[in-house]
Amino acid sequence: MTIESAFFGHHEADPRALLYYEWCQRTESGYAVDDFAEEVRELTHTEHPLPGACWRLLDRVERARRLPDWPYTEWADAPWSANLPDDEQDSPNSIPAAELLDRIHGGWLGRCTGCTLGKPLENGFIWTPESIRSYLEPFGAYPLRDYVPVSDPVPSEITSRRDWRAATLGGIDGCPRDDDIDYTILELHLLEQRGPGFTADDVTDLWLERLPFLQTYTAERVAYRNLIDGYAPPDTATYRNPYREWIGALIRADIHGYSHPGQPRRAAVAAARDASVSHVGNGLWAAMWSAALVAAAFTTPGPGAALTIAGSVIPARSRLAVALSEVLDDHRRGDSWEQAVAAVRSRHAHYSWVHAIGNACLIAAGLLWGEGDFTRTIALTVEGGWDTDSNGATAGSVAGILTGAAGIPTHWTAPFHDTVHSSVAGYDGSRISDLARRTLNLVR
Repeated sequence: MTIESAFFGHHEADPRALLYYEWCQRTESGYAVDDFAEEVRELTHTEHPLPGACWRLLDRVERARRLPDWPYTEWADAPWSANLPDDEQDSPNSIPAAELLDRIHGGWLGRCTGCTLGKPLENGFIWTPESIRSYLEPFGAYPLRDYVPVSDPVPSEITSRRDWRAATLGGIDGCPRDDDIDYTILELHLLEQRGPGFTADDVTDLWLERLPFLQTYTAERVAYRNLIDGYAPPDTATYRNPYREWIGALIRADIHGYSHPGQPRRAAVAAARDASVSHVGNGLWAAMWSAALVAAAFTTPGPGAALTIAGSVIPARSRLAVALSEVLDDHRRGDSWEQAVAAVRSRHAHYSWVHAIGNACLIAAGLLWGEGDFTRTIALTVEGGWDTDSNGATAGSVAGILTGAAGIPTHWTAPFHDTVHSSVAGYDGSRISDLARRTLNLVR
């Protein structure tokens, strides 16, 4: 058995997955756990788990000491980083109301579009930039200019996704349901019900009320499990949650940028409060970065400026900040997009394909090399691989804000029929335009 089997199963309760990914997390964040490698592999790459042995080894891994010469800032060094000083003006922006609505609507549509484009290709164990290209080229669909075409029948070696057809060219009828969209809807409801001063407990109450357990993944599912077991934030983010630096909090952050246009620091603080339910460290900082990026897109001239502002809200010596600065350097140096993606994937191949750091870098690359063009931005981001629907959603959100809804080519949005499907209770079949208007009402 490979660990991928546990990853796609009930990983929140599988001792093989929890042990293996906790060992990875400790390795990645500067702990002395190299000596456990052989034991970890023997216990985790098995057809059947040995729970007692896994839990005992996990206890030892969790007690490992930090390496004294680790060069990066980690969560233990900077827990204060989630609370930035509020030095932004009370006035949110000077964008006229009609334009602001168009750009918020563009963010929603861009998020739905990028998510749908990437959804059929979301499996980093299979889809690489090379395999994505190999699949698309026979259709004449590379580089991407429209949704992913589908062969019929779908070859089993390509995908086992039951919802493949609902997110592919000619099969889209409304924006298909996806957690990347569910959380944006759920957070809109949160802000309407609890306002900008919402607490982490408000977030967890809403999860239990409106979010199905099996429509959560990785860190969120473990946090949900912890809630059921009686834990409260911030312990829900850390107790046996080896996915606490993965991409989940980043995908939940866009709504805080929509509701704080031109206020990246305030957007980042709100996103951090939300993220604290399930993430710490680079996982939480990625949410802050994403929210700030979205907020900055409303008042900056292009993606490069927005990325620079977003980078300022996270610790400069965090692994995330260093990784993102490398992408900016690649762009300044004049590297091609192909070179940039190869560099990102080489630098961060040791992380899971759903880790926040590598995927944030692919989002940044898509935005930089996309140069403000909506289609090129989401296409490049998805063609970079890894968590394609999440990355496409965030890049599409920013690109949609920069262009406004009116600037998004209609072949992307027409198949949605202004409708989004959702597993959030009470929201399936919502009008995307209505969600945008409700978001505008949150802007102060």
